[in-house]
Amino acid sequence: MKKLVLLLLLIFPVFIHAQNISGKVVDKNGAPLVGVNVKAINSKLSTITDQDGSFKLNLKEVDDLQFSMIGFETVILKSNATLNPVVLADATTKLDDVVIIGYGTRKKIDNTSAVLSLKAEEVTRTKVLNAVQGIQGKAAGVQVIASDAPGSQPSVIIRGMGTVLGGRNPLYIVDGMPTNGIGNINSNDIVSFEVLKDASALAVYGNRAANGVIIITTKKGKGKLNVELDSFVGFRTPQSVVKMAGSNKYAFYSNMALGSTTFSQDQPVNTDWFKAITRTGNYTQNNIAVSGGNEEAKYFFSLGRYNEQAILNGMDFSRITFRTNNEFKISKRITLAQNLSIATNNNQPKPYSVFTTAYKQSPIVPVYFPSGQYGVSFVGTNGFASTTGSSFNNVGNPVAQLNFFDEQQRGMTLQGGLKLDIELAKGLKFSSVYNTEYNTFRKYNYSDDLSIWLAADPTRVASAYPSGNYTNTLNRENSRNYSWNLSNYFTFNKVFAQKHDVELVAGMEASSTGSGFVTTTTLRNVSPNSNYWSTAGNELLQNVTSYQEIQYNERRLNSYFGRLQYKYNNRYLLSATVRRDGSSQFAKDYQWGTFPSVGLGWIATNEDFMKNIKGLDFLKVRASWGKIGNQNVPLNRQSFATGNDYNYYMTQYLTGITINSQIDPKLTWETTRETSGGFDFETLSHHLKGTVDFYNKTTENAILDIRPLITSGASNTSPGAVGAVSNKGFELSLRWDGKVNDKLTYFVSGNFNQNKNRLESLNSSSISSLIGGGLGNGQYTKVIDGTSVGKALGSFFLFDYAGLDANGQMLYYKADGSKVTQDALVNADRKYFGSVLPNATYGLSFGMNYKNFDVTVDTYGTLGSKVYNGKKAQRFSGENIEDSIASDFWTAQNTGASNPAAFNQVPVASTYYLESGNFFRVNNITVGYKLPEFTKYISYARVYFNAINPFIMKKFSGFSPELLGNGNPTDTMGVELDAYPTLSSFVFGVNLKF
Repeated sequence: MKKLVLLLLLIFPVFIHAQNISGKVVDKNGAPLVGVNVKAINSKLSTITDQDGSFKLNLKEVDDLQFSMIGFETVILKSNATLNPVVLADATTKLDDVVIIGYGTRKKIDNTSAVLSLKAEEVTRTKVLNAVQGIQGKAAGVQVIASDAPGSQPSVIIRGMGTVLGGRNPLYIVDGMPTNGIGNINSNDIVSFEVLKDASALAVYGNRAANGVIIITTKKGKGKLNVELDSFVGFRTPQSVVKMAGSNKYAFYSNMALGSTTFSQDQPVNTDWFKAITRTGNYTQNNIAVSGGNEEAKYFFSLGRYNEQAILNGMDFSRITFRTNNEFKISKRITLAQNLSIATNNNQPKPYSVFTTAYKQSPIVPVYFPSGQYGVSFVGTNGFASTTGSSFNNVGNPVAQLNFFDEQQRGMTLQGGLKLDIELAKGLKFSSVYNTEYNTFRKYNYSDDLSIWLAADPTRVASAYPSGNYTNTLNRENSRNYSWNLSNYFTFNKVFAQKHDVELVAGMEASSTGSGFVTTTTLRNVSPNSNYWSTAGNELLQNVTSYQEIQYNERRLNSYFGRLQYKYNNRYLLSATVRRDGSSQFAKDYQWGTFPSVGLGWIATNEDFMKNIKGLDFLKVRASWGKIGNQNVPLNRQSFATGNDYNYYMTQYLTGITINSQIDPKLTWETTRETSGGFDFETLSHHLKGTVDFYNKTTENAILDIRPLITSGASNTSPGAVGAVSNKGFELSLRWDGKVNDKLTYFVSGNFNQNKNRLESLNSSSISSLIGGGLGNGQYTKVIDGTSVGKALGSFFLFDYAGLDANGQMLYYKADGSKVTQDALVNADRKYFGSVLPNATYGLSFGMNYKNFDVTVDTYGTLGSKVYNGKKAQRFSGENIEDSIASDFWTAQNTGASNPAAFNQVPVASTYYLESGNFFRVNNITVGYKLPEFTKYISYARVYFNAINPFIMKKFSGFSPELLGNGNPTDTMGVELDAYPTLSSFVFGVNLKF
């Protein structure tokens, strides 16, 4: 009996303290946190929160509960404390965060290279189509030049431009798949966005890494079923509009230029052509994601649809994206992950040249004449625009240009992959990753040639249409390409003697890119009904005027790589990488290259003598060196010329074929060597965090076109490795996180990058001048040749404006310093005047959370950039002028005017039209409000408002100083001609979680 009583006494306390603990974990905004680790410290029991942020634990006694999750501060509470809810604050330090570094991960504190890691919310809070545009101003050393045209691809330049003819954009790695762009990715699917900037981080990607690497990881599932909805609608208008001269000012200016009273100064029509071709744009996006899983299987599905009606009348774009990421635990040691992405886009483009047409067309011309015919630039004897009379300019009707432009584009991108991870032993893992990408594209462009001919002259009739001309023309294009990538590698992790932390990665990779073809067909006199455009069954073969099929060469890459990362005593860091690449693009003896790098780091604050320094919470010093390559360079273009006649025995001429260009058998990739160093710090109780980096990189074997030897008989240029380009600069990033009280927190962050770009040398006297920045009037604005050494790439090469003469005519400096009119200029009088590439870029951000409200402001700016007002500099006779010119130009009564006398002569490319490209812009303002819980079915609800590009400070007199052009700084980038305006967008949206 006594034994029984004793046993009951021992068991009774257990029952007294046994408890089922439950609660909910939320962030500072009250949103449930999924996947938080909840661990009972003493009993070792653990669980994770589900989609509602809820958890349950069956404890035998009161215990200490630890709540932890990457990106949040760890909280420890007693199990008998108030646990509904448990609030996790954002981590004040990010040192324990993990960054993606290529073929693996690394704790940020242990990383020796320059890798920028952005949270998904930082990228996605700006509601734009392409996620890259969302990082503008948030990443030091990363210049993003974007266009607001639907479906456009931003240009990204990381730590300056080192190539002229080669590809300039970085390599993108999406879930292990190398790709050229991310226009197919829904921003809502992104979970991490890493930018690899220095050679130490980039060398593991070898000859594809010279322009930087951007690694994107998409979302995966975890926990119970979670459904998330994001939906928004936005409205778009041009951020800046150029005011053009009205009809009466135009008439006065043009009469002065002509020296006659051709135009009446009391015009009945005053057309605003910009308004005539534009509308208020709108765009919507709806996304739904379903995720969840357990230890055996995890799943994620998302579906998104984007629709935009652009500001240009008739221009529409839509995109549908679908993604599924799944992970299966096949056994204790084997995990299989699968991802699949499908994106389709439909595009109805319009020509950007219509903006220039609207700029140039006279306001006295109506959109339509009373007869219903399109307005044209004919002036009658009364000085008004008329259906008859004499033509006074060669500009078309912008509205007609839009209406007659009929093009449709359809595209699809499919990406998919498998990843197999096998734990071979403790600390040793084998990974095999296979990814593939398939792209298809088709389009047509239908031109109603007869109607266009009639619209150009109201006096024309269909019966007079030239019999030899086509009534219409149809151009069709179909293309497809296929790529794949396979990588197999081992990862070994082990800590020896509690001091030596070693990680080894070794593997090989094979890839194939560009296998595909393009077919283009031109047909004439087809039915206006598109249902009858098929050439199946040979019905339209007699109407085919041209047919071309291009088969792409497959580009293959075989690689071997290895990386050592070592940390000693939690203080001293070493990273060493080597990659050997073999590319099929180059000649046999020049296919293989080796790309090494080394990085060193010192965590100074872990030294005993540094631990007591007041105010310094963390300091890490880094230094690295590496060599990387750029294989996206022009290949040897061996061309054959046909139709050349040669004399045969002095009696007859025969048609022959000849080789028309030389080849360089030693041509290989451009090589970049970079030395980089910097330090990371945290101070003032981790409130202030910062990073400083310095870099010096030089691209060798930069490829330019060279002229053939005179004795070769060839006439075409061919690429050759003849130059060197340098980029030197520094980067600074700072962030302050503050907390006023439990209800109000805030942050302020900023970054600054200064870069000096320079063409260091050209080692050949046979360089073929590379002419760029053409204005369509016989003038050009850029050149690269022997005179460009010492200048930045993208520099403007212009005549120097020298003011006005006594008659109000424009003067220019000759090379000897004398002043002349443009008729006396020669090409040797040109000089270099600044580059489109800025000397510095910067961004500032501010954010705060007060109760259920959140506010974020992002800004961006550039310094030291030049842009060219190409539309203003293109003027021919009878075209419109800007209001500022028409209101203040030189006359005998206004000799102090800021603009020259009225003229109709085509102006030379000069500094008169070169303007500052500096600007400071508010990129995004976001205001959000988390709704209080109003139903058990919705765990989280937030409404938000975005103002995108609402305000800009600039000196440029055109539409926008951010001019993407064709994406090439040595060509039309920075020249405003046929440019799509920068837009201001206002967005209303809602986030829901179920």
